[in-house]
Amino acid sequence: MPELLKSQTAEKIINKALEQGADFCDIFIERKNHLLFKQSSKKLDSINTGIDFGLGIRLIYGTEVYYGTANTLEEEELLNIVERLNAANGTQRTTASTLKFKEKADLSLSDSLSLSSSWGEQILFLSKMDSYMRSLNEKITQANLSLAESKQEIQIYNSFGLNISDSRNYTRLSITAIAEEAGLQEDAYEAPGASSNFKFIESLDYQVLGEKVVERALRKLHALACPAGKMPVILENAFGGVIFHEACGHLLETTSVETKSSVFADKMNQLIANPAVSAIDDGTIAGKWGSIKIDDEGRASQRTELIVNGVLKNFLVDYVGHLKTNYPLSASARRESYRQAPASRMRNTFICPGEYSREELISSIDYGLYAESLGGGSVIPGTGEFNFAVNSGYLIENGKLTKPVKGATLIGTGPDILQKISMVGKELELAAGICGSVSGSVPVTVGQPPLKVDEILVGGEV
Repeated sequence: MPELLKSQTAEKIINKALEQGADFCDIFIERKNHLLFKQSSKKLDSINTGIDFGLGIRLIYGTEVYYGTANTLEEEELLNIVERLNAANGTQRTTASTLKFKEKADLSLSDSLSLSSSWGEQILFLSKMDSYMRSLNEKITQANLSLAESKQEIQIYNSFGLNISDSRNYTRLSITAIAEEAGLQEDAYEAPGASSNFKFIESLDYQVLGEKVVERALRKLHALACPAGKMPVILENAFGGVIFHEACGHLLETTSVETKSSVFADKMNQLIANPAVSAIDDGTIAGKWGSIKIDDEGRASQRTELIVNGVLKNFLVDYVGHLKTNYPLSASARRESYRQAPASRMRNTFICPGEYSREELISSIDYGLYAESLGGGSVIPGTGEFNFAVNSGYLIENGKLTKPVKGATLIGTGPDILQKISMVGKELELAAGICGSVSGSVPVTVGQPPLKVDEILVGGEV
């Protein structure tokens, strides 16, 4: 991949920062192309495409961070940014600096994926999927679809001599089926994604995917209001892992640990979950939506064991988090774009498989809730208190799935739910999502096998 910013210019910028007293400096350069197709009402609504380019310069003094951005490669303007950042810090010392970069490392694949130049396949796919979903049942009155593709090229320089570049592709499909009967409307949603190009969409079985979404929307038309109260709950795999991600995973990032706002900040090597629970954050899984070859500070991605048999073993640590906590780096520095400084963030985060079948989990419950799919929710940072909607589910009665229910809400805290996971299933599945935090919104996957929580407060009909 060609240089986005010449190394000679980067050397001047970083040398100036060090000479003026910064302890560390890095430069993140980004060029991003994107495509977005939207279809509804049986027709293509819009095609949006664009290019974004810019860079961010970060200066660190001790543990204080100063960050500036630009949309130009003009050397004089970039040197001026360094001067303004240094002035904001107020450091006055001047030292000589003669940084030279190591040989450039380029992690782009030799057959680097590229953004689609022809749009016919995408348009045909959306039209085909739309028609198929509507053909399954006359009660499907609307199908909303979108297809997003992007290619992000990055280059990172830093004052340790790093010079590295990478190319990343992302593709995601979003489909919603809306069913209507006697004035009542219900919907269902799926949004698979991968760090790949349109080849990922071509690999999907659109009929199986469409049937899954349509069946769920139709079932909700006749579902009963979910009873309320404390009860055992089976959380399904894939997007069921969003509770762990939101209510527990964020508490393991040094963005919350370093300020002691996380309830897990002082729990290293302590039992924080049922021994049935082990959890991983892994940025190296080929093709997954949250995978990265390098993080946004230029470190090679890795697999990080967060919880092992219930015991907290690691946090997710970026460079500033490392400086503030002294925990080892985990290649977890991520950002939405050059406009944000990096922070510790999740990648592909999941609870590891256990030993039970789905049937064994369900049969262990006399009366409870089977949460088939989860929707949106809210979490209080620091405590992990959560409130998540159940998009579709069933009552469990005498160890069997019985009535479909809707309108359920799961209410609890991450630390509490970790202690109450008593059985973990075998069938791990991951699901794509977008995570928002202090460094913007980034692609992540969440996941887990089906698992049993002995007790959760379920909001519903009293």
